[in-house]
Amino acid sequence: MPGIPGLRTWWAERPPAAGAAVMATGILSVGLQLTGHEALSRVTLAMTGVAWVALAAGFVLRLLCERQRWVAEAESPGALTSVAATTVLGTRVSELGRQAAAEALLALAALLWPVLLVLVVRHWRRRMPGAVFLCCVATQGLVVLAATLAAAQRTAWLAHAALGLFWLGLVLYGLALARFDARQVLEGAGDHWIAGGALAISALAGAKLLVAGDAGLYLWDEDDRGVLRTVTVALLVLDLAWYLVLLTAEAVRPRRGYDVRRWATVFPMGMTAAATLTVATVLAVPWLRWPGRVLLWVAVAGWLAAAAGAVLAARAGGRDG
Repeated sequence: MPGIPGLRTWWAERPPAAGAAVMATGILSVGLQLTGHEALSRVTLAMTGVAWVALAAGFVLRLLCERQRWVAEAESPGALTSVAATTVLGTRVSELGRQAAAEALLALAALLWPVLLVLVVRHWRRRMPGAVFLCCVATQGLVVLAATLAAAQRTAWLAHAALGLFWLGLVLYGLALARFDARQVLEGAGDHWIAGGALAISALAGAKLLVAGDAGLYLWDEDDRGVLRTVTVALLVLDLAWYLVLLTAEAVRPRRGYDVRRWATVFPMGMTAAATLTVATVLAVPWLRWPGRVLLWVAVAGWLAAAAGAVLAARAGGRDG
């Protein structure tokens, strides 16, 4: 098949930020499960697993065979999508009851996280694109998965470790915000949406920590729980505010055409939906579920548009080959 070499070339040339496609698909699986669409959730989970294996294979092959390229890519903010994608997949796997597999994914993400975080932060500069917020996303992804496992297995030390990472993630968000180029809101190619997505996953992390505290572990006293609850609500409100700002900017300055960074738009959309649905359940705010459902189907529409663009790009790569 003459198109296969071109397709392989196209895949080999994908930047580290392509991991956002795995993140976007994985969080849709989580959102669909939260709304009772179990069959669709499992289909998207299977797609997430296949894409994650491809992402991991590319990561390992570059490490073994293209060391200089691996180092160069590991120093870019997009490298942290490998950590975030692993935690999103692990969270959905844990919700299926496959705790051993989820633990393995958590261990892998925890090993990668400090190495990639240090490499990325060392190369921060002024006026960075939205990918700078991936430092927060990757950290809070660890919190979400660790808290999910802590609640499922009633492991107190894991929940306490997750709480420490939760506060660190918020600090990293503040540091990233100071380096974010605000012009990206109107000019960014898609990854500027992570500015809101990082808050969404932080809100989800807070909700998961509250769930872990209610799992018979007695982790937080009333004061601690009150603070965590307040911070979680504030994060969700800020995320929804970012969502409106970014959506308005898209209407004012449309960015047509496919770009791989558009997957970094779909992920925050799906994460905002998942965070809204989870907070609605955990904090007993039932009216939040209907906007959460609306946001989920908006994210599904965004995923379909990004997938169509990716398929067309892959076919174009095959013809070029």
